[in-house]
Amino acid sequence: MNDNNHEFSRSYTLMQSFWRLHRLIMQQVKQTAAAQDLSMPQFAILITMTHYHQIAQKRLQELTNFPKSTLSHAIDGLVQAGLLNRTFAKDNRREMDLSLSAEGKALIQNIKEQKDGVPSRFQRAVDSFSAEEFNQLLAIHRQLAAHFEEGSEEPC
Repeated sequence: MNDNNHEFSRSYTLMQSFWRLHRLIMQQVKQTAAAQDLSMPQFAILITMTHYHQIAQKRLQELTNFPKSTLSHAIDGLVQAGLLNRTFAKDNRREMDLSLSAEGKALIQNIKEQKDGVPSRFQRAVDSFSAEEFNQLLAIHRQLAAHFEEGSEEPC
């Protein structure tokens, strides 16, 4: 095997590994969402909202990368289910702010406590790493992300 084939094989192997992990995580996310009668976008919104007391709908769209129509439909469903609060932004009445309701917070807590749910599985995986392994993994992920964020330097 020449050097070019070896490098391609390494990158392909790593890419396959990420695809496998992504597929496994997404299967678990779908099961967790379905068990709560949530769509995938609704589940993603609720999980994202756990990091914010309140967030502008526009900022949530940036974080989730959902099309506006998908985001609006998912938010409408969450508001109707009483899981999300939607209010006009104080400084701009044309924008909406979102926050988790008490029911939304309780649902997220319930999901976190599920033994086979996504948060618990991630927690067990993280707990299996030493502090050094965890920090190395994050550094490698940042390095990989930097290569994708900088874009392509060579024309295809």
